[in-house]
Amino acid sequence: MTDFHRALRSLKVWDTELPAFDPAGAPPEPLPLFHDWFTAAVAAGQSEPHTLSLATAGEDGRPDVRIVMLHDADARGWHFATHATSAKGRQLDANPEAALAFYWPVQGRQVRIRGHVTTGTAEEAYADLHARTTGALASALVGRQSEVLDSPGTLAEASARAWERARAEPDAEAPTWTLYVVEPAEVEFFQGDAQRRHLRLRYRRTTDGWTRELLWP
Repeated sequence: MTDFHRALRSLKVWDTELPAFDPAGAPPEPLPLFHDWFTAAVAAGQSEPHTLSLATAGEDGRPDVRIVMLHDADARGWHFATHATSAKGRQLDANPEAALAFYWPVQGRQVRIRGHVTTGTAEEAYADLHARTTGALASALVGRQSEVLDSPGTLAEASARAWERARAEPDAEAPTWTLYVVEPAEVEFFQGDAQRRHLRLRYRRTTDGWTRELLWP
């Protein structure tokens, strides 16, 4: 057995007391439950609970996934932002559908979201970017996300220039920075159980609102 396989086999899942979840008491819409679970994850000390997996597919139908940060979750949907010229931006332009997944192992919880993706206004994208840190603005000003890079030195030079500009011009614009909103068609809440009696509650949007249903684990 290799070191990799020994390490893999040594790992335990949810080797801690997990919170209870009663699906019967869940709200009629998914957003309030997401807010509750998110704040509970923060209170439980979950590291970076605002990070999520974003899955997209381009015109060729091949799936792609990466980690991004949640910027908001409101009545419109789940918000994130990136450059429209990035790989995910181009994929969303060709196929504006996405899936999101949050994983909060400290409580054995997952939240999965699928839906159509829309873009915010230029004013919303500007406000989103400038509500963040100087480092976030500098990163956005570097741009060229997902393009081929010839060397780390080229990145260091571009980053240094971007940091100088971000400090000198805190209101600088990054024209391709775009706010995206996933309008949920399905939202699933997964509560892990040490005995593998996992609870899965799925919300499906219908013409009359939301339908709730339990799924086998």
